[in-house]
This record gives sequence, structure tokens and C-alpha cells, in this order.
Amino acid sequence: MSDADQHSGGCQCGAVRYRTTGAPAKTAVCHCRYCQLRTGSAFGVSVYFPEDAVTLEQGTLTDYAFQTESGRTFTTRFCPRCGTSVLWTIGLFPGMIGVAGGTFDPPSFWYDVKREVFTRSKAPFVELCIADSSETSSAYAPIGPDPAHRNGAR
Repeated sequence: MSDADQHSGGCQCGAVRYRTTGAPAKTAVCHCRYCQLRTGSAFGVSVYFPEDAVTLEQGTLTDYAFQTESGRTFTTRFCPRCGTSVLWTIGLFPGMIGVAGGTFDPPSFWYDVKREVFTRSKAPFVELCIADSSETSSAYAPIGPDPAHRNGAR
């Protein structure tokens, strides 16, 4: 495998470092409330790899897990020192790890983003040029409502 097939990245403070090997299995810009809360921004850039293609090379991550309204587990993995959300797993994609797109070392955005999901909660100021766009996701199947605090209630 060539060096071009490997990409490194990490958290803001440098305590956590990872390496990916090979091409991503999936990439997307996601406008769901989970990604908005995970990133503190209008959307998340999700780059998914098979579990065995992501290696934590330095540091430790803290996990925060919750259940989505579809009844699946979402586990965010972040640096306990600076709080950067680096990796995550979701029950929708077993055997895959999501990598926060902006945490790759420069050139940070070396991958192609081919899909945009959960545009129903897209911020009105966001305009992206992505042809494959959907209001939810092909696997979206809620079994109950989201907790009120994720939708602005106190």
C-alpha cells in the first residue's frame, strides 16, 4: 500500500492522532441535529471507513453514547483534553467508523463528498453543490421522538 492510501489526522491540541488506510467507504455532509450538536456547526462532514482501516496512533478518546430516535446507538469519540470530536460509530453502519472530515491533516479535504443528507434541518444560509441530496436518509426509520432538548425545548 502506498503512502497516498494513508491519511493522518487528530484533535486540536495534538493529544490524539489517528491514521486511515485506503479510500473511504462513504462520505457525506450531514445536516441532522446529531451532527449539528456534535460539531457545534450547521453540518458535519462524515468520512466512513471499515473499522480495520482506522488506527488510533496516539492518545485516548472519551466516548459519549446515546440512542437515536431510530433506536440505534450513536457513540461519539472525542479528545478529553480539548473536546474535539474525532471519531464515531452509529448503529446504522455496523463495522464502520466515522471520521470527522475536518480533523484530517492538510490537505484536510482530500476525499470527494458525493452525498448530502438530512437537508430538512439544513441551515438556510448553507448552499452546497452536491447532486445526491435527501431530506432524511435512506435508512431513517424513527421509532420515537427525539428528546425535546435536541429540538430546542428546555
